[in-house]
Amino acid sequence: MSTLHTTYKYSVTVHSEDLAVVNCLRALSQFSQKKGNNRIPWGGTKDEDWKRDGSRITFRFTTTEYRAGFLATAKRLLPQQLWSFVQQSDNDPAKPQ
Repeated sequence: MSTLHTTYKYSVTVHSEDLAVVNCLRALSQFSQKKGNNRIPWGGTKDEDWKRDGSRITFRFTTTEYRAGFLATAKRLLPQQLWSFVQQSDNDPAKPQ
């Protein structure tokens, strides 16, 4: 695993049955990762990954602040009945896609 990806270890998993909401969450993860490669946070969230994982997707950030910012922005912009928090981890590094 590349060293770059290992720094994206602060994860959050969310659930949504709505693919449009999933796409919005992908964009919000990119927006929330203020420094570094802002495409890594949503790696591994392709449509087939989402379907395979029971409508769950995991985003990974370099800091807990970026992760918290992602959740706060999602809560502010997206109706809570369309998505939900599942879990988070401080040691769940991204993998190159």
